[in-house]
Amino acid sequence: MLNILLYQIKQSHEKPLSGNCYRGGNAGLSLASLLLIKDPNLKIGIIEPSEKHYYQPAWTLVGGGVFDIKKTERSEGDYIPKKATWIKEHADKFEPENNAIITKEGQKYSYDYLVVCPGIQLNWNAIKGLSESLGKNGVCSNYSFKTAPYTFECIKNFKGGNAIFHNPDTPVKCGGAPHKIMYMAADYFRKHGILDKANIQYWSGGTKLFAVDKYEKTLMKVVKRGNIKLNFFVRLEEIDSTNKKAKFVGFGESNKGEVTWVDYDFMHVTPPQSAPDFIKNSPLANAAGWVDVNKHTLQHIKYPNIFSLGDASGLPTSKTGAAIRKQTPTVAENLIALLHNKPMTASYMGYTSCPLITGYGKLVLAEFDYNNKPMETFPFDQSKERWSMYQLKREVLPRMYWGAILRGKMQG
Repeated sequence: MLNILLYQIKQSHEKPLSGNCYRGGNAGLSLASLLLIKDPNLKIGIIEPSEKHYYQPAWTLVGGGVFDIKKTERSEGDYIPKKATWIKEHADKFEPENNAIITKEGQKYSYDYLVVCPGIQLNWNAIKGLSESLGKNGVCSNYSFKTAPYTFECIKNFKGGNAIFHNPDTPVKCGGAPHKIMYMAADYFRKHGILDKANIQYWSGGTKLFAVDKYEKTLMKVVKRGNIKLNFFVRLEEIDSTNKKAKFVGFGESNKGEVTWVDYDFMHVTPPQSAPDFIKNSPLANAAGWVDVNKHTLQHIKYPNIFSLGDASGLPTSKTGAAIRKQTPTVAENLIALLHNKPMTASYMGYTSCPLITGYGKLVLAEFDYNNKPMETFPFDQSKERWSMYQLKREVLPRMYWGAILRGKMQG
């Protein structure tokens, strides 16, 4: 029996692109590394079939043409802690009453403690016509390793017309990503003298541009600068790539059921997202399908020897790598306390961060908690666009991720 079993498979559900694609995630690797730093004698197993690991926060920069997609991909095995047991299988079913997980390969693994961090599911097929349109005919998305470079092709080849940027009505990983690429596109058009020929539109299932007023005020100025038209309370239901049209349906009080077909010359789509199916259909899920945990201790509500962090956890905060960096030490400290029959004292306050790229060389670093109250790191007003924060995003954070965060050396 393993002391701790980490189920960290990140299932991206990219069937229309390349079949099922599994990507080992940030949360499981970071936590396993940190736990073994704190106690090298722990017996930790990691269920993870993927051979590749991806630094997805850079895909917006890839879509903007300023980052090499190849630099976002590395071998998973290089980041599995040497003292952990790597189980290269696909976890399939949970038996929390028996402290066991069953894999698709038919193996059963028991545990003393379980940490569930499988990431988020990308539901490409939830939008009619998206799967067959993606990566061609002007339909792009930074949410796929395969299609992120095509986003820049669309931006670079755009000569004028309708540029549509979409945000679904579901939670998504990196909530700012659907509009960050829009700001980069507007800046690119401006620099190349075609902004006045561009009709940039943002179609969102959200209620506003950004949840935190302090940062939204700056973003609204960026929107005005790009002459961007905002549409809220709408759901993208269909893409007709033959005729380059997209169908949106309203669901707000003022536009409920209203159908709008929008012409596009190119369109950036963010796929609807959810907890993975194997989580939604498990005894670990809450009513919305996410792993049901206490939002401060990250301990499961029903099963005290189970924890969860990352995108699949039912935490009321934005799903970002920065949030994981704060969640990781909370789980590690509380799990070790539980192992030694001590009270859990670590508490996660909902911290998350969104580096909002507002143009080439410009970034607003949004940091906030469960209450959407700013929790800023630097001794200056982070709601202002800064070149230094852009360099943090482009140059510093990728190095921190590969060199320290996944190694458990920069948590909290």
